[in-house]
Amino acid sequence: MPIIRMRAGIYMKFFVDTANLAQIREAYELGILDGVTTNPSLMAKEGIKGEAAILNHYKTICELVDGDISAEVISTEYQAIIEEGKKLAAIHPNIVVKVPMIKDGIKAIKWFSDNGIKTNCTLVFSAGQAILAAKAGATYLSPFIGRIDDSSWDGIELIAQISQIYSVQGFKTQILAASIRNALHIVRCAEAGADVCTCPLDSILGLLKHPLTDIGLAKFLEDAKKTA
Repeated sequence: MPIIRMRAGIYMKFFVDTANLAQIREAYELGILDGVTTNPSLMAKEGIKGEAAILNHYKTICELVDGDISAEVISTEYQAIIEEGKKLAAIHPNIVVKVPMIKDGIKAIKWFSDNGIKTNCTLVFSAGQAILAAKAGATYLSPFIGRIDDSSWDGIELIAQISQIYSVQGFKTQILAASIRNALHIVRCAEAGADVCTCPLDSILGLLKHPLTDIGLAKFLEDAKKTA
């Protein structure tokens, strides 16, 4: 693994990857939530259908969380991506337009960047794609580490490689590790230099768990009864 040159003053932020309002509230109440990512699949999972309902749901999420909220376009052609992205960005200042890593997507990211609209370049699986997104001015870059692992490659190694490149080149794009499968993924992303980790609530709560904590707490409570 290459030497990681960390960018000074940056700590890893926690985003929750869901459209479920109850889960977003729970993560927020935990006191560690910095933002939310969503996509059409997560919206469909919650039974949210139709443009008006989807836009209203994004607005509700923005009212719950004071942080960046990624809202994904479904268009794949340049002008359509622009128009859809402008509509999403108009919902709330915290909206980040989520754009796929395709040719027209890169062109759109450049337009959004030039016009003051934050972006999240999604479906990233290589360092070359990461360079293009950063050069176009993406605010965030989302490498899908779980899916990379599923393909018998190393998703964490990609995070480390991108972090090294961005540090050497001085790119400001933030690495938003996505497709997180478990608590260990979160820890390894922090080690590898991810700026943000977006994950299901279960993975975040998994960081709380350790058998020795449970054993220790049970022992303390048992001993406390003896002093009552």
